[in-house]
Parts: sequence; C-alpha cells; structure tokens
Amino acid sequence: MWATAVGVARVRALETERENALFRDPLAQAFAAAGGLWPSSSPLPYDEAARRRRQAVSFSVVIRTRFLDDLLREASASGVRQVVLLGAGMDSRAFRMDWPEGTRLFEVDTAAPLDFKASVLRRERAVARCERITVAVDLREDWPGALAAAGHDPAVPTAWIAEGLLIYLPEDAVELLLARIGARSAAGSRLGLTLGSRGVIERFGADAAPGSAASMWISEMPDDPVGWLAGHGWEAAGHTLRERAAAYGRPITTPPRAEELPGGLVSAVRRRSAPVFGGTTPPVVTG
Repeated sequence: MWATAVGVARVRALETERENALFRDPLAQAFAAAGGLWPSSSPLPYDEAARRRRQAVSFSVVIRTRFLDDLLREASASGVRQVVLLGAGMDSRAFRMDWPEGTRLFEVDTAAPLDFKASVLRRERAVARCERITVAVDLREDWPGALAAAGHDPAVPTAWIAEGLLIYLPEDAVELLLARIGARSAAGSRLGLTLGSRGVIERFGADAAPGSAASMWISEMPDDPVGWLAGHGWEAAGHTLRERAAAYGRPITTPPRAEELPGGLVSAVRRRSAPVFGGTTPPVVTG
C-alpha cells in the first residue's frame, strides 16, 4: 500500500510547479522520480471517467495538504512542540515547513517506505528543519510502544496527523487507532484527519484498477464526524473539500453532491488529558 505515497508525491510535485501553488514541496519531485512517476507516470488507456476520477483524487490531495499544513502552523503557534505523522509515507513537512525551536517530529511508518525515503533524502542531501525521528513499525502492531521508545512524551501536547490513512483501515482498526491516539494526548493536543466522504468508495472504487489506491479503500467517514470524535475526547470541526478549496482560491465549479457532508477534513483539539496506559497497550488488530 505504501507505494501509493509515491503517487501522492507526484501530485505534490505538480502543485509545486504552479505559479499560485498552495504549498511548495521541493522534495516531492525527487520522491516521484525515484518511484518511476516523474516526469510522468505510465500512460493509461484513455477513459474519460477514469481521468476525471484521477483528477478529483489529485485535487483532494492538494487541498488536504494545505489544510493540514495550516493545522500544524496553528498547533505550533499554540505552543505544541511534538508532531506525529501516522503513515508518514513521502511526507516532507520536516524539511519544507518552518518549525519553532525545540520541535520534535516523529514519522511513523513501516520500514520499506522509510528506507526508500531515506535513500532519496541522502541523495538530495536534505536537512530537516526540526528534530526528525523515524519510527519503523506497522500501525497494526504496537506502534504506541515503538513511539514511546523513540522518545514521544504523552505528558505534553502533540499534533497528530493521519493524512490519507483512515480510508484504508477497517472500522475496528480506525476505532483502535483513535483510542490509542487519545490515550497519549495531553490537554492542548491537536488532531488532523482526512476521512473518505460518504459514497466515495462506490464512486471511485467500484471499477478501480487492481492495485490502485481506490481499489484499497474500505472506510468512509461516520455520519457525524464531530460527534464521533467528541466520543473520543476531542473538540472537532469538520469541513468539506469544497469549502476549503473555495477558501484557498481553488473553487470547485461542479454542483455539490448530496453526500458532501461536513467532516472530510477534520481538525480537533484535546481539552483534557487522558490517562496513559501504564506498561501495556490495547489489543492489537491483526489481519
């Protein structure tokens, strides 16, 4: 699944080349090239419907990237100095964003993408703008233990990012992930999530090519994302892609769909600390 992260890097590289780019990611092109997706990906048979779906997915990547960039800037401004990227993939925020002194950024992912990423970073002689710590662990395993061993401190606020991740997880794994995050979140922690909008799997996954990102989507957002996160101890605000795109000067001109409910892009704040698990972790989801 991690290879889809290279496709995301290609989208970010294309956005970076725009004159009015919503963000600049100087490393994205290097990641895409190393993965064989730059300057272009393999040609696909022409299919107008498929082309529109790919265009829509790429657009969503651009908007969500800007949304989470803004969330992290706001978290830093509030005094948060710990950042955890879950399923980090080819995320280069440690290198492309300005961070206050003392910021520690943890990238959690399996060894394969982290090793691939490390080889590109060495070639590019990239230098992180904060203390960057990689944590090689599968999110189906005891990642909280691995994160703690890497130096994460649950007693101080953390900005958690799960970008383009939850849509690949079954519902029980999503619930476990949120419980584990909450158990390690001090008051003042921030949370940024991207959720699959209602109906997205039916629209994009039904005839998706085997091995494509959409073919692996299995989870859509709950009917009430804000209420769902309140149950996990978070005060959340949900936004549609359309709303954020308009705010960023990239309005969507097609008519809204009935299933475009608020919540696809979520920011949340932890108002009180949760007890930290002492020496044990919740049961691990397998499969």
